[in-house]
Amino acid sequence: MLQGLNGISITRFHDWVLAERSAVQRTRMTPAHVWQWIEANHRYNALLWDEEDRARRTDVGDSQIAASKRLIDQYNQKRNDAVETLDEAILNELRDVAPLPDARLSSETPGAMVDRLSILALKIFHMRTQTERRDVNAEHIRMCQGKLQRLSAQRRDLCACLDRLLDEIQGGHACFKIYRQFKMYNDPTLNPYLYQRHGTAASVEHEH
Repeated sequence: MLQGLNGISITRFHDWVLAERSAVQRTRMTPAHVWQWIEANHRYNALLWDEEDRARRTDVGDSQIAASKRLIDQYNQKRNDAVETLDEAILNELRDVAPLPDARLSSETPGAMVDRLSILALKIFHMRTQTERRDVNAEHIRMCQGKLQRLSAQRRDLCACLDRLLDEIQGGHACFKIYRQFKMYNDPTLNPYLYQRHGTAASVEHEH
């Protein structure tokens, strides 16, 4: 079972990683592989955030912006891979839980909700930084403080939704499936700008 895995433990972990920016110390209450993928997802989201900022520079050449765009694509793929692997780990931990006949199917997976919590942690971290700046006027600080309050409320609400979903899944009252992302633009056999460039067509059939 998923003892110790809940909204509060996850958000505290996210905040701790951003504050420390150092080696991750994982909790021992839940099997390590679950937290391994929570950490991986959060790490790639943080890398993605930083690279998105770099890609918007106006004082560097096009080649550096292109390099940032390629890194963004790589980090985004790894972030999504971590979400799917996290969902697999959760399903593995709950393999002995049989959904009840009337169990509802959740369209959003726990991994996707953890990913959203990770992004909210980044938004909160960086918005709080804005409220502490000394090189801006009072209006900027006031505006960012209001946004910070709304982001914090959004995260609390999402934590409650995640906790409810995890409780329902462990009780057999809800279930979820892993459908895969199928990022077609990253697949050289599915992206026409990639396979047409090499004069080849996709050799195998894929779901569109």
